[in-house]
Amino acid sequence: MSDEEWERFLRESVAGAAGAPVEPSARAREVERRLRERPGQPEGWRTYAPARPRRRTGWYVTGLVAAVALLAVGLFPQQVVGWFGGDDGQDGAPLAAESQRPQEAPGAEPGLRPTLAEPFRGSPAARWDDGAAGITVPPAQATGWMDAAQVERALRQSRDFLVATGLDPRVLRGERPTKAIALLNPHQKDVQDYLRTALTSTAPAPGADPLLLFSRFRPEQARLVGDVVKTRGRLTYREGKRGAVEVTADVTFVYPVTPAGDGGPDAEVVRTIARRKVVMSWDDPAKVVTEPGTMSLVSYALDMTNGGCSAPTGYFVPPFGTAKKQSADQAHQVDPYDRSKPIDTSNGTMTTGSDCATATRS
Repeated sequence: MSDEEWERFLRESVAGAAGAPVEPSARAREVERRLRERPGQPEGWRTYAPARPRRRTGWYVTGLVAAVALLAVGLFPQQVVGWFGGDDGQDGAPLAAESQRPQEAPGAEPGLRPTLAEPFRGSPAARWDDGAAGITVPPAQATGWMDAAQVERALRQSRDFLVATGLDPRVLRGERPTKAIALLNPHQKDVQDYLRTALTSTAPAPGADPLLLFSRFRPEQARLVGDVVKTRGRLTYREGKRGAVEVTADVTFVYPVTPAGDGGPDAEVVRTIARRKVVMSWDDPAKVVTEPGTMSLVSYALDMTNGGCSAPTGYFVPPFGTAKKQSADQAHQVDPYDRSKPIDTSNGTMTTGSDCATATRS
């Protein structure tokens, strides 16, 4: 071999000959094998793929059920309470203020009798407001001879009259209704004659019965259970005769009472229910003889349940001990909580007894 050929042989041994086959490395052979076994794009050897979360179907179902339950409570609270037993309607949401005459009577309540601890149990009155809060007073606008501020004052004093006649604790115990009388026009002769006769006679005539205006119980016969009287009603007003502001009150009072004396924890509780409609005229002193801050009575009427069925005595007479002796007169029944109908003045009373209408509930 010549020197030139030997030198070329040595160079090619080090650098490799052009076109000579190249033996793949061990890593290259491993990658090629994996590609043949698992086609598709290979994962990088330093890439990270997080684990896929498990589906928690149970939680989704629970959330859906809870949402449906909340919707049902919002739309039908009373029915939902009934499904789970409730507590006799005592936890029902308070009713919105009465701004107009209802279209129908209140729905049926659980037929449970009142107790000393829960005197309004089983009654629609359980959802009524307490005392004066249950008497709705409308917004005042200038009417007749009064501007808006004067109308507002007349409405406030009209409600004060209802409080003084139907909620004053002293009047409820049979005392003289001095606060109410102070709001009456002393120059209205027929009303002054009525007051004189009604509050002094021991056996007033039906037309002179003080119960037409005032709620009264004999302390020796009955006492209120607690200090809450439930009310529901409203005032309305319009321009009356000679430019007067005529205010009409239509209010139902519910009085839970028990026999006087200590009857123990199981003492009987009766609810006396009185609905009154009173029309009051706040007259223009330039046209009618009156006194500042007083009004004239246009009319007054009463419906009552469990307040007495015999001749007037001037006091409510709850029918204690007659809960199981109600009249079976199906043709003459009344619902004392139904405020959708005009007040009934045909007989002056609506109560349980042999000579009176039968109350469907109390």
